[in-house]
Amino acid sequence: MDDQTPAEDDETPNRDLQPDHLQMQNQREIEKRIASQEIRKLKAKNEKHHTIWFGLGMFGLIGWSVAIPAVLGATIGMWIDSRWPTPYSWSLMLLIGGIALGCFNAWKWLHKEGGID
Repeated sequence: MDDQTPAEDDETPNRDLQPDHLQMQNQREIEKRIASQEIRKLKAKNEKHHTIWFGLGMFGLIGWSVAIPAVLGATIGMWIDSRWPTPYSWSLMLLIGGIALGCFNAWKWLHKEGGID
């Protein structure tokens, strides 16, 4: 009447009691994700609360840190071009150099403020 042997009946309940390897691996992944989310939440809670004014101030500071070296480079380049004419445009070269210097300064400042090494 029953097609299953007694040995198969004995294994079925034991299989349910032992956790599946894949299930344990998924559980570990979920635990890791929950732990990382909790760490992010605690970190965000401990950091200073930045307002919109802080963001606008940072935006302005980065803009000026790029604009000032660029304008200085162009101005010095125009002065050199007016004093000593050459086939090369010192205005353009120093403008590009000023922009590069300003971008480097802004990048360094952002990494310092963001705590990135």
